[in-house]
Amino acid sequence: MNTLEKIHNNLSLFSKSERKVAEVILTSPQTAIHSSIAALAKLADVSEPTVNRFCRRLDTKGFPDFKLHLAQSLANGTPYVSRHVEEDDDSDSYTSKIFESTMAALDSARQSLDTNAINRAVDMLTQARTISFFGLGASAAVAHDAQNKFFRFNVPVSCFDDVLMQRISCINSNEGDVVVLISHTGRTKSMIDMARMARENGAQVIGITARHSPLSVECTLPVTMEVPEDTDLYLPMASRLAQLVVIDVLATGFTLRRGPRFRDSLKRVKEVLKESRVNKEL
Repeated sequence: MNTLEKIHNNLSLFSKSERKVAEVILTSPQTAIHSSIAALAKLADVSEPTVNRFCRRLDTKGFPDFKLHLAQSLANGTPYVSRHVEEDDDSDSYTSKIFESTMAALDSARQSLDTNAINRAVDMLTQARTISFFGLGASAAVAHDAQNKFFRFNVPVSCFDDVLMQRISCINSNEGDVVVLISHTGRTKSMIDMARMARENGAQVIGITARHSPLSVECTLPVTMEVPEDTDLYLPMASRLAQLVVIDVLATGFTLRRGPRFRDSLKRVKEVLKESRVNKEL
């Protein structure tokens, strides 16, 4: 892991004041690189010794050494493409790198996922009167996949990837409705507003998002995971796949919770779909 990944993955282990430093750096690493220790301490509203202590927690010798490691983290890869891919990589190299980095990121997400939160989310979904999935940008594709999964579960389900439609849905939400918000960063302003609005109208809100993000705070139940991918700088790749896996996990939990009779209903759906396909060759 590079320095940014270490900061991101260890957020929960930092003290309250150290976490302030971490959040300032994650929000704008370039600013941190070009700041003095006094300037960074002021931005984080902490003391200079706190910044030094934070740097040593990351196995650096102090603030200057930390800035060097941080700069190296940002220098890796090809900006706006992938941190793991270099400009001169051939097809063999970048194919291998993308697969390997994705598998590593999925493993990191799996280890950070709280199965108690998964269990509670399944409870909410199985008891829901209606389910709505919200996503924007790359997360919109995940929301549509979730609708496709849950549509066959015989519960009213919708998907919105337009901010205005999301607002209308939240205003009309009520007790018994569940709104699932999907955001890797958890810092998209409109999604934070949607979570607050849905809760104010009585709906339960599940957030598939980053730990300690502003969105996670506004949700009834945050389902958080740590995916080492900076989508502010690089294309969303592993983060999107991790979200898709969480949707699969929730759909599986939903199916198991409903029991054998519910699976008979799913079997009938599969049998109807067979008619739309050419038979497999023997």
